[in-house]
Amino acid sequence: MNIILASKSPRRTELLNLIGIKHTIVPSTVEEIVKDNLTPKEIVEDLSFQKAKDVANKYPNDLVIGADTIVVINNKILGKPKDYDDAYNMLSLLQGNSHEVITGVTIIKGDNIYTFSETAEVTFYPMSHEEIDEYINTKDVYDKAGSYAIQGICSRHIKEIKGDYNTIVGLPVSRIYQILKEINKTK
Repeated sequence: MNIILASKSPRRTELLNLIGIKHTIVPSTVEEIVKDNLTPKEIVEDLSFQKAKDVANKYPNDLVIGADTIVVINNKILGKPKDYDDAYNMLSLLQGNSHEVITGVTIIKGDNIYTFSETAEVTFYPMSHEEIDEYINTKDVYDKAGSYAIQGICSRHIKEIKGDYNTIVGLPVSRIYQILKEINKTK
């Protein structure tokens, strides 16, 4: 079975490779639409569905995996920063606090659609102005939900993780693997 990852994220493809899932990359080109009155979990699941469905429409005979990750603190969703100030504000909010990272996943194979999300909690140590500034200047904050990548230099500021580390990186691969096993049993 040909597996397609509907994402250009190098972290997601690396995670699939780590667990031995051979796949091709076909990034979704759909304009993501966030619907009103959804919970953060519902938003991230819906965004993963939009991405997977976009690619599955082009490759109907293949299995497609779409994913999206958000950071939530005090019921506020932190997306990808627009600029330095946006990144600084996000990191200032996260430092010294706990927040949730939610990754939504949709797997589509023909008429079968599996959508789920996993949530992990991350706690940051307090960070000084200089530490936040230094981290932003690494440029590792851009294109990252919440303005950080846990697997990079920012890991020195992480106090605690509750839940699946891979969910925080952007793809809960153990759950994906279990679903793929079930799909293989039914074909």
